[in-house]
Amino acid sequence: MISCGSGVAVGFDLSRTAVIAASRALAELTEPPVFACVFARGGTPEDVAAALAAAQRTIGAVHSIGCSSSHGVIGGGHGIEDVSAVSVFVAGGEGLSVRSFHLEVMPTPESIAVVGLPPLEPDDQVAIVLADAYSFPVEGFVEQSAQSLGGLPVAGGLAVGGQGSGSTRLLIDGRVVDRGAVGVVLGGSVSIEAVVSQGCRPVGHPMTVTRCDGNIVLELAGRPALQRLEDLLLTLSPEDQAIAGTGLQIGVVHDEYADQHEQGDFLIRSLVRVDSDRRALVIADDVQVGQTVSFQLRDAEAASADLQRTLARWSRPAESRRPSGALLFSCNGRGERFFATSDHDALTVRDELGGAEVAGYFAAGEIGPVAGRNYLHGFSASVVVFDS
Repeated sequence: MISCGSGVAVGFDLSRTAVIAASRALAELTEPPVFACVFARGGTPEDVAAALAAAQRTIGAVHSIGCSSSHGVIGGGHGIEDVSAVSVFVAGGEGLSVRSFHLEVMPTPESIAVVGLPPLEPDDQVAIVLADAYSFPVEGFVEQSAQSLGGLPVAGGLAVGGQGSGSTRLLIDGRVVDRGAVGVVLGGSVSIEAVVSQGCRPVGHPMTVTRCDGNIVLELAGRPALQRLEDLLLTLSPEDQAIAGTGLQIGVVHDEYADQHEQGDFLIRSLVRVDSDRRALVIADDVQVGQTVSFQLRDAEAASADLQRTLARWSRPAESRRPSGALLFSCNGRGERFFATSDHDALTVRDELGGAEVAGYFAAGEIGPVAGRNYLHGFSASVVVFDS
């Protein structure tokens, strides 16, 4: 059994705010705290460092991680953007095992190496990573996680301090550091799962890549890729055509052996630009001949429906059990400017999980698994669900 608690507070005195948020989270626990996450927005880097440390001291958990958020925090069913606030998540329970780590980058004769990963254990279930966007090669780390972490699901996000490079602060147990990445490996005789909502809906029919050059899609199903896009746009409603003007994406299937390709089977990547001379599409990922792709649209309605679909397995839990908590790493573009409310993701996750304790922050990039592999995402919501 896992017991979870969350607390959030708003105030200019960030250390005092952190103590209040931590106390509120502890009040929800029925077990001693084993693990904590702290997210702080506002003030100077020194203010954030003091707040992270104050929350850790108040909680007293052996393992704590946390980070700055230049945009905002999530907690108490709310997303809190652009004001000084602290959000805290705590978890406890005899069956929960936690190992914390601090990842640093070291130069090698050839390039660089990431050091600090703990050895894996048979009952490990999920790793959570909070990475400084300026000093840590998160995209390369995530790409290599299948080897370095043995395929363990990884969730988390990029952290950005409020004053740019050098201003990010990260909490690792009793220390506050200013570079690298911090994280925990969670496991034990409990149930913890990481899922990602990419916030899109497919339009048109999936097509096979028949000619490409790295991230340049030249042909789809034997015809120029740009022509396929132009043909699709003619079939869309005026409303969807308007969405396509700013929210058109490409979904790439990574399991070609599936009988059918459903909405959650596509890895969503941005359409970077159109290459009119080559009648091609340039996307934010390399593709290969034979892969299946689908055009996708992203808007508030599609993103809301996709988040609900992603959490559907927990939305009708058995009477005797429900998820006890969740960590939510939501893109900093998914707040009020996108949904017309800062609370959308926080409320949706809480409600779909039957009232579970939810805390997190607005990230500058989200980490999470799709189709069994870890990726760095944009405009997504990455969720770690702690089942009861």
